[in-house]
Amino acid sequence: MDLLQVANLEVVYNDVILVLKGLSLNVARGKITALLGANGAGKSTTLKAISGLLLSEDGEVTEGSIIYEEHPIHNLTPEKIVRMGIFQVMEGRRVFEELTVEENLRCGAFTRPGSHFARNLEMVFSYFPRLKERRKQWAGYLSGGEQQMLAIGRALMAEPKLLLLDEPSLGLAPLLVEEIFNIIAKINKEQQTTVLLVEQNARVALNIASYGYIMENGRIVLDGPAQELLNNPDVQEFYLGMGHAGEKKSYRQVKHYRRRKRWLG
Repeated sequence: MDLLQVANLEVVYNDVILVLKGLSLNVARGKITALLGANGAGKSTTLKAISGLLLSEDGEVTEGSIIYEEHPIHNLTPEKIVRMGIFQVMEGRRVFEELTVEENLRCGAFTRPGSHFARNLEMVFSYFPRLKERRKQWAGYLSGGEQQMLAIGRALMAEPKLLLLDEPSLGLAPLLVEEIFNIIAKINKEQQTTVLLVEQNARVALNIASYGYIMENGRIVLDGPAQELLNNPDVQEFYLGMGHAGEKKSYRQVKHYRRRKRWLG
């Protein structure tokens, strides 16, 4: 059963710039769904449309619908959407640098009853022990990986039904990326939190997702079960940098991609 349904969505910025062009996707309840694509494909705009953050950037949904738990949400304010159980972790982490780790986590809990705070705090610390060690430290002094952990932990404090993650691997070392993605998979399994994961790193995203969508120029150009996408020759060549025989492909060898786009034919 789908928790979220996005149908024929069009988004315009500044009344003239069309960014999403009839985008449709579904997010299955209790699963991780990956939304992949290069810079400028419209991935972050899709998340902002779902979480109600377009208005702050002079963007608006002009066509289509966003249905969450059978209720249209594309005209709701971000505050109402958060209270319905949708929480977005923005690209670039955006923690409150002059607040402590614990104060940041408290900010994430503002929509939940105060009686839930201690329980949720311990839950976050169980997934991210380093945050417990640094609970009284200013967030601005955390490493990039620790700030990403804090951003995800702050989202968990809101008890989200749907967690929107925007490029959680951005700027992190490969070992940290693997650690954080393993924790995301664990949260999904243990908390039954539905996740819509926006990523450029197709391999790590598809390894923890059950289903994936690939975006280009504001549209979905390919979708399917995550394992099928990992094994798809086009995805291997254009998103994983591998040729059909498994050999590594250079940028020069794959730059003809924009001319070919076999799956659009």
